Amino acid sequence: MAAAAGLSGGDFSDLREIKKQLLSVAERSRERGLQHSGKWASELAFALDPLPLSELPPPLALTEEDARDLDAYTLAKSYFDLKEYDRAAYFLRGCKSQKAYFLYMYSRYLSGEKKKDDETVDSLGPLEKGQVKNEALRELRVELSKKHKARELDGFGLYLYGVVLRKLDLVKEAIDVFVEAAHVLPLHWGAWLELCNLITDKEMLKFLSLPDTWMKEFFLAHIYTELQLIEEALQKYQSLIDAGFSKSTYIISQIAVAYHNIRDIDKALSIFNELRKQDPYRIENMDTFSNLLYVRSMKPELSYLAHNLCEIDKYRVETCCVIGNYYSLRSQHEKAALYFQRALKLNPRYLGAWTLMGHEYMEMKNTSAAIQAYRPNDSRMLVALGECYEKLNQLVEAKKCYWRAYAVGDVEKMALVKLAKLHEQLNESEQAAQCYIKYIQDIYSCGEIVEHLEVSTAFRYLAQYYFKCKLWDEASACAQKCCAFNDTREEGKALLRQILQLRNQGETSSTEIAAPFFLPASLSANNTPTRRVSPLNLSSVTP
Repeated sequence: MAAAAGLSGGDFSDLREIKKQLLSVAERSRERGLQHSGKWASELAFALDPLPLSELPPPLALTEEDARDLDAYTLAKSYFDLKEYDRAAYFLRGCKSQKAYFLYMYSRYLSGEKKKDDETVDSLGPLEKGQVKNEALRELRVELSKKHKARELDGFGLYLYGVVLRKLDLVKEAIDVFVEAAHVLPLHWGAWLELCNLITDKEMLKFLSLPDTWMKEFFLAHIYTELQLIEEALQKYQSLIDAGFSKSTYIISQIAVAYHNIRDIDKALSIFNELRKQDPYRIENMDTFSNLLYVRSMKPELSYLAHNLCEIDKYRVETCCVIGNYYSLRSQHEKAALYFQRALKLNPRYLGAWTLMGHEYMEMKNTSAAIQAYRPNDSRMLVALGECYEKLNQLVEAKKCYWRAYAVGDVEKMALVKLAKLHEQLNESEQAAQCYIKYIQDIYSCGEIVEHLEVSTAFRYLAQYYFKCKLWDEASACAQKCCAFNDTREEGKALLRQILQLRNQGETSSTEIAAPFFLPASLSANNTPTRRVSPLNLSSVTP
C-alpha cells in the first residue's frame, strides 16, 4: 500500500489518486471479511467523481503463496460469509499467504465472539466486565505475538492483533499496535476507529505518533467528536467538505451527531432530515435521530421513522431502539422496554440501549431492574444509576455513582452538580463547596458556552458558603458572578449589600479557610481516584 504515502496529511489536491486508494482498500477489506471498513471506504469513494476506465485501479496481484492457498481461501471465504467461522478456520489451517492467514485468525476470533455473545444473550443481565469471555483470545494473542516479534504481520494482521489486545484489556499495548497498523496500512479505517475508542482525552492524542496521511484528517475529526471537542470537529469536517467530500453521507451524519452532542437540536434535526433525503434506506445513526425526535415530542415524525425502518430491516439494533423510543413517547413503557431488550439481544454491547431500557424501568417504577440495566461503565449510565439510588434513599451508593461518573469522564458535566446537591442535602457544606468549585473550573476550562442553569446555582451556593465562613472577598466575588445570571441576580445584589454593610460595621474577614479542599475520604473507597481541588480563581471565569 505504498501509494497511500503519496499524499501527506491535509493534502487533498489529487482526489483521483485518493479515489483509487479507497477503491483498492475497499476490495482488500472485503477479501478479508472486514465488511465495515470496506463499506466506509466504498461510501467515501462514492462521494468522489467517477474515474474513467483507463484510471481504474488494476486487479490485486496474486503472490505465489496466494495461488497455493487460493482453493482453501475461496472455500473458507464462502463459509465465513455464512458466519460458519469454525468451518472456515478448519479449511484454512496451514495456509501461509497473508490474506488466508488473516482470514484464519479472524475466523477464530469471530467464532469466540459469537460464542460469547450467545452466552451473554442467554443470561441477558448487566454487562459486568469480564463476566463472559471470548475463550479464543489468549491463544490468538500468543500466536499473533510471535508473528509480530518476527515482523511477519501486515497492516491487517496488526489490526487484528490490536483488537485481541484491546479485548484482553491491554490498552497501552493495543494503542501501540494500532498506531503501528496505521503506519503500515494508513488507508484501513478500522485501525483508526479502534484508536478513537481507546484515546480518552486530548493529552493522550498529543503523544500519538501518527502517520502523515490524508486519512489522519478523518481520524482527527472523528476523535474530536468522541472527545466532545465539537468546535474542532466541525472545523475539520468543514475542511473535508471544502476539499471535495461534500457528497459524503458519512461526513453529513457525523456533523449531525456532533450537533446532537452539543444539544443543538434544531440544527441536528435539519441535517438528519437532509441525510434521509440523500440516503433514504440508511439505518446507521437513526437511533440518534429518533432521540432528537423524542426530545422534541415529534410523534408523527417518530412514528413514520419507526414504520419506515421496520420495513427496511426490523432486526437491526437501531430499528429496535427507534421503535422503543416511539412506544416510550406514547407512554407504553412495557412495550418500549421490550424493544430495548430486543436491541440488546442483537448486540449486548450496545450501551445506549441499556440506558434507554433503564429509563423505561424507572417509568414503570421497577427501580431494581433499572439499576441492573444501568450497570455498564459509562458516565451517563452512572449518573442515571445514582439517580436510582437517590430515589431509593441509598445516598452513600448514589454519591459513589456520581463520583465514579466524574472520574470516568463526565460527558454531560452534571455528575459533580448532583454530588454537590447530595452533600447539601446531607448538610456536608464543605464537600458541597468543593464539588461546586471543581464543577465551575471544569465548565470554564473546556471553553464551553455556558448555558447551564447549574453554573448560577454553583456560584449562589459558594457565595453563601463563603459568607457563612466570613470570607468576604471570596463571597463578594461569587456574589458578583451571581449578578450575571437572571435567576440569581437579585440574590447576588442582596448578598453584596450585606457584605458591604458588615464591612462598614467593622466585621473583619476570617483569616482561616474553613476546610482543606480535598475530596472526602468516604468517596475514596473501593479504589476511587481522588483529586486535589485548588481554591477557586475567579479572575479567569467570565460568563
